[in-house]
Amino acid sequence: MDDSCDEEMISERSTITVEFSGGAETLFGGVKEHIVPLEGSKIVLLEEMLRWLRDNLLTGDASLFLQDHTVRPGILVMINDTDWDLMGETEYILQPGDHILFISTLHGG
Repeated sequence: MDDSCDEEMISERSTITVEFSGGAETLFGGVKEHIVPLEGSKIVLLEEMLRWLRDNLLTGDASLFLQDHTVRPGILVMINDTDWDLMGETEYILQPGDHILFISTLHGG
């Protein structure tokens, strides 16, 4: 796996897709898919994107999504269909075109 990042700036037109499923979308206004701009950043870590999501898209209780600067237990995170545990978790360097999926495994009963 190559985690290198080009030295040139990522184009402002570059985006990633963030998707919520399993009920996680209720924390984001019921919207399942969002297109997130990378905003000309050279390096954008997944941890930085989590803060951006909290500050810009989260409409529900932040403690139901984040805990200690990461995603709370009970929410699976997939990066391009691969478990984020295998991709470096919050240290993953986002690339234009990435697809990040958050799946809540917590269900009321």
